[in-house]
Amino acid sequence: MIYDFCVIGGGIVGLATARELLALRPDARLLLVEKEDAVGLHQTGHNSGVIHAGIYYPPGSLKAKLCVEGARATKDFCDEHGIHYNTCGKLIVATNDVEMARADALHERAASNGLSLRKVSGGELKELEPNIAGIGALLSPQTAIVDYKQICHKMLALLQAAGVAVSFGKTVSGIKESGDRVQVFAGDDVWQARQVICCAGLQSDRLARMAGADISFRIVPFRGEYFKLPRRLNDIVAHLIYPVPDPDLPFLGIHLTRMIDGSVTLGPNAVLGLSREGYEKFAFNARDAFGMFAFAGFWKLVAKHRANAMHEVANSISKAGYLEECRKYCPGLELADLTHYPAGIRAQAVTKSGVAVSDFLFAETKRTLHVGNAPSPAATSAIPIGRMVASKCTERVY
Repeated sequence: MIYDFCVIGGGIVGLATARELLALRPDARLLLVEKEDAVGLHQTGHNSGVIHAGIYYPPGSLKAKLCVEGARATKDFCDEHGIHYNTCGKLIVATNDVEMARADALHERAASNGLSLRKVSGGELKELEPNIAGIGALLSPQTAIVDYKQICHKMLALLQAAGVAVSFGKTVSGIKESGDRVQVFAGDDVWQARQVICCAGLQSDRLARMAGADISFRIVPFRGEYFKLPRRLNDIVAHLIYPVPDPDLPFLGIHLTRMIDGSVTLGPNAVLGLSREGYEKFAFNARDAFGMFAFAGFWKLVAKHRANAMHEVANSISKAGYLEECRKYCPGLELADLTHYPAGIRAQAVTKSGVAVSDFLFAETKRTLHVGNAPSPAATSAIPIGRMVASKCTERVY
């Protein structure tokens, strides 16, 4: 059989893309290939579960547009299919004058993205969050939390009910484009499709090169390490509590996140990973590590952020250092409150010049399309990302 579309990757972006392809082409023969035995087991299943509002992103950027659309689409999907989410809101807390000035700039940026944030004084912050210290904050009432794995499982069920072929436990080893079709190889299995869409996350650069796409980026994995607070502290905050981001750094910093199951997590930090899919603290994969070290862009990135990288490593090694980051705005926490929670790994695309790509990034050949960089808020934005990719693929004429 020759499929019309083959989607590689069973994270939320791949599932959303498959769903949007069927919406545009209900009669299409569609195959979904996933190397694990279930959906949403990597970035989707290890994120903080936040439905982001779109506060941080440059006005006019793809990130800003897709996040605002995605927040609405994600909540609509949950409403339609009975998936619980909680619009608990987010407070971005400033602890000094420098952060307060950054918060003011962030307020203006959010307004440019069509979002309404409310400025909160230090006194009102204390009323809203008695356990949080700060001189002021921004309140994002639209920010919500959800279990993205539930969304993935529902999307999978809908796809299977619509007749989509799903192949689990198949690691793609080759992609060969010729004539009017693309061959996809996975061990002894070979599939043929008119078009292939790769939503491969941590392996996105490898599949793009495999397909012959002209790319100049590489994926550099960053471990996001979390801690979980004990159950007795589940009510320590009513909102999500985020620091004001430093615009010179690629990551947001450690925050307190209410989870949909009622628990509260702290994190993540951002520590270089030596294995793209190794979630244990000292996981090492020779191919991943040496491939990264051989990439000039990696060393340029390290040179630019050397001081911050050392700070993150120090906090990874020292639980006490990690705690101090949290106590800047939640001073009542104690070392014993930080209990184990699984880490996540962010697939960060880095260019040859050492730039950590901050926006979504795509690559393509005549018959393949690759989601090369899907940073946070990719889970929030998955439905409009899928719609955009599906629209492009269904408009192709050969």
